[in-house]
Amino acid sequence: MTPEVTASGSSPSAPAPSTIASPSGASGLGWFFSLENRYLVPMFITTILIIGQISFGLLESWWQTFLAIAISILTELALGRIMTGQWPNMASAYISGISVGILIRSPLFWPYALCSAISITSKYVIRWRGRHLWNPSNFAICMMLLLAPEYVATLSVQWGNTIWPMLIVWTLGALITWRVKRFHITATYVVSFLFFAFIRGAMTGHGFLAEVAPITGPMYQLFIFFMITDPKTTVSSKRMQCLVAFLVAAMEMVLRLSENIHAPYYALTIVGPIAMAIEIWRTSRKQVESGPATA
Repeated sequence: MTPEVTASGSSPSAPAPSTIASPSGASGLGWFFSLENRYLVPMFITTILIIGQISFGLLESWWQTFLAIAISILTELALGRIMTGQWPNMASAYISGISVGILIRSPLFWPYALCSAISITSKYVIRWRGRHLWNPSNFAICMMLLLAPEYVATLSVQWGNTIWPMLIVWTLGALITWRVKRFHITATYVVSFLFFAFIRGAMTGHGFLAEVAPITGPMYQLFIFFMITDPKTTVSSKRMQCLVAFLVAAMEMVLRLSENIHAPYYALTIVGPIAMAIEIWRTSRKQVESGPATA
């Protein structure tokens, strides 16, 4: 690993050889399943794509997915360079592009390109006090559903009666989110979803299994392992992260009862930014109040 470059452009002194962690063995495995490995999540989401495509023909087409990824990366490169003066890491752009390629459904090509462009642009344009409030992919999908509903739908494929694809994805997802200290968010949402599914089933007469069925689909794998656990758009407190996950599931139930088929996307779009805005405001207020005392 190369030494980190400081803000001035210089490199700090490299540690002695005896203090450098070995890339092999336990330390190497620990690094692989950690936030330091920027390519862990891209590899996992690619696994979901491959498993889903081989098993059920998950994608509308490979070319539309490639277009979504390409536009996402090109937009990230352009805006990152213009807005920050630096070349950004492409892991985030790849995740946004492949998420759009999986989740969007349209016979046309332009919705994939536009959705990817909106996703990346939102990170740089819609910000408050240096932070963006919305998960980029989720925000872009909601915008497409609102602005072009006649041209765009979302993924509705289920794993069906074949259990092994879901087991592979859930096992890998649980391991990765646990290693990066985000599993409590996923677990809270899943438990909350099951709880509200029971309530919805009792209220609508559809039954518990019918209400639980959506969470077994590949769309929800992306939602629970990537969107609601995104470190850039989740609050910092572990307790509040669990509360937000619960509130997202609660909002989703309300939207489902109103027969909104895109309930999870809209629920996160509503609850997530409100939680982020409250945390940003509270953090800024504390900094202002503590400023004179620490000056």
